[in-house]
Amino acid sequence: MKIQLTINHALEETEVHILAKEYNEQIEKLMKQLQASQTTQATVLDGYLQQEIHLLKITDIYSIYAEESRVFLQTDEQEYESKRKLYELEEMLSKDFVRVNKSTLVNVHKISSIQMGKIGTTQLLLENDVAIHVSRKYLKELKLHLGIGRE
Repeated sequence: MKIQLTINHALEETEVHILAKEYNEQIEKLMKQLQASQTTQATVLDGYLQQEIHLLKITDIYSIYAEESRVFLQTDEQEYESKRKLYELEEMLSKDFVRVNKSTLVNVHKISSIQMGKIGTTQLLLENDVAIHVSRKYLKELKLHLGIGRE
C-alpha cells in the first residue's frame, strides 16, 4: 500500500481519498478507522435516567459497562443507561476509552493506578475509587494505549 500526503492551503477542510484496485478487508478496515476517528470528535453522549435524557460530557464518564444486554455510563454522581451497543461506543471513543475486559471500557484519563496481583490478576483503580478487573486478554492493549511497558 502506498500512502501519499498532499498539503493544499486552498482547502477549507481535510479530504481523504482512497484509490484501490478492489474493495477488500484491508480497505474496509481502513474506512472504519477513518470513520471512527471522525466520530471521536463527539464531546457528549446521551445518557438515560428514568424518563430523562442527560447530555454527559465524555470527560465526566469514568467507565462504560454492559450488564444483562444493557449498557451503562458511569459518572461520579450517577449511572446512566445508553441506547448504544458497547462495541459502538468503543469505536466512537477509541481515543479516550480502552476495553479492559469483555464488558467494560474505561476512560484512560480517569485511571488512578494499576494494581498487579500475585497470580496474574490486574485491577484498575479509577479516580472515583472504583476498582475494575482487567482481563489478561486486554492488558497488552491497555498498556499500549497508556504508553507503558514493552511493545
